[in-house]
Amino acid sequence: MPALDWNLTLRDQWEFHWENQLRTRLAGLTDAEYSWSPTPDAWSVRPRGTSPAPVHAGAGDFTIDFAFPQPVPPPFTTISWRLGHVIVGVLAMRNAAHFDAPPASYETWDYAGTAAGALEQLETQLERWTEGVRGLDDTALTTPVGEKEPAFPERPMADLVLHIQRELIHHLSEVCLLRDLHHHTGAHR
Repeated sequence: MPALDWNLTLRDQWEFHWENQLRTRLAGLTDAEYSWSPTPDAWSVRPRGTSPAPVHAGAGDFTIDFAFPQPVPPPFTTISWRLGHVIVGVLAMRNAAHFDAPPASYETWDYAGTAAGALEQLETQLERWTEGVRGLDDTALTTPVGEKEPAFPERPMADLVLHIQRELIHHLSEVCLLRDLHHHTGAHR
């Protein structure tokens, strides 16, 4: 029996879901869907200076809403907010920490003001993440992540890969559900 290719097995979980479910569901995302707020006071990505949130982070013309500490219950979040979180907090910051990508943070990110811009940022960060993971051999996958991941420095890189993939599947599935709600509630009219 041939040895299990752990790298391929880990990547296959995400890549299959992306290629066969999420990518097609995100195609054609409109600006109306991107910025739609199904509840009052939802956190979003907004033009600079228009956020009612206690914290609005970003380096460009658009900022993302936050608060520290996070309110209980946390505010509802729009598609733009969820994509911003995935692009920056889930992917770009990890790409910078582990795969030699440029530094990234919520405060320094140039958030997209359009759906097309956000999807382009998402694709770029996903490509960087996937390429980085593809380059991990068995030793790298079993090496602790260390101080680059202060929440769990002793865990192996394989655990981080699985965690990021769970985050991607979770949040991007939420985006798909919000698109469905936008369409089925008549908000698209």
